[in-house]
Amino acid sequence: MDRNLEIYLVCVPGLEDMLAAEVRELGFEAPMVSPGGVTVTGGWEAVAHLNMWSRGATRVLVRIAAFRAMHLAQLDKRARKIDWTALLAPGTTVRVEATCRKSRIYHAGAAKQRLERALTDVAGAKLSDDAALSIKLRIDDDMCTVSVDTSGEPLHKRGHKSFVGKAPLRETMAALMLRRCGYDGVEPVVDPMCGSGTFPIEAAEIAQGLAPGRDRIFAYQSFANAPDPGGATGRGPFVAPTAEQTPETVRAFGRDRDAGAIRGATENAKRAGVLCDFQQGPLSDLAPPSQTPGLVMVNPPYGARIGNRKLLFGLYGSLGQALTERFQGWRVGLVTSDAGLAKATNLPFLDPDPPIAHGGLKVTLWRTGDL
Repeated sequence: MDRNLEIYLVCVPGLEDMLAAEVRELGFEAPMVSPGGVTVTGGWEAVAHLNMWSRGATRVLVRIAAFRAMHLAQLDKRARKIDWTALLAPGTTVRVEATCRKSRIYHAGAAKQRLERALTDVAGAKLSDDAALSIKLRIDDDMCTVSVDTSGEPLHKRGHKSFVGKAPLRETMAALMLRRCGYDGVEPVVDPMCGSGTFPIEAAEIAQGLAPGRDRIFAYQSFANAPDPGGATGRGPFVAPTAEQTPETVRAFGRDRDAGAIRGATENAKRAGVLCDFQQGPLSDLAPPSQTPGLVMVNPPYGARIGNRKLLFGLYGSLGQALTERFQGWRVGLVTSDAGLAKATNLPFLDPDPPIAHGGLKVTLWRTGDL
């Protein structure tokens, strides 16, 4: 099988460098960073490994063809030369997405139809707008790039979360933010406003060395001669991440004043098979859950969609006071779209990271050193 595939891992803009660091740890040398993602090379077993083990990627795309086309007939001819039968078994259901930019082929709908005809005529594929398997055609300055989305549903959908709180961070963002804050899978992590438990559950999975994709299926599994996903053991030429601790050690803690959130987070952790300690309680009672200092990771309300911004200044101030007085030696990572609210904590933040797109907002990760 092809060992020199161009594999593109999509991520939230602003998190590319953190994803590149993760990819290097997964065994890929010299990942190329570009706006919105990271490119590596490898075979189909690498594609399977990245889908199973990448915590930060949103999708894993594989480029299968690139050619110039000045008109639709040229696109049709060259699309039919792609070895579709090596990729798709007869009767595979697919959907096609097409975009055109600064090209002589300017009608995306017509370009999509030509690629769809090639797929049905050459590979015997079936077409459906609801298909999990997506073939993407991008035409930019007359250069046509054809890629296949090997993931299917976005990779933040781990497959074990039944309860979702208000305005949660996606698991992929949470994982890369934990990485940015230096989380190593050994130290304790506490989220004092945990909601559905995204930060603690991601931290617990890292600590226990569990593959994020262990409870889901991927689109590439419908390919002809599909590679083995490898399960949670990370089989193949790559090394699966491990942590220097036993799974029986609880290192992930969450608190929330909402009893419903605690029930939901506890159920999510149970479904994920990870060890977390979730407790209901007000911010005023917040205390270190461990004698060993670690990381406080929190995604408070921003006031943009949840909460009254004026009232949130008091909340952020109380958070900062509790952390300053009771969490000496701990580090803090705080996510917010409002620099004024972050500064209301009076915490000694380092220079903020660049903004990150999140649900129509731009959020920033604010980090401290040891308090």
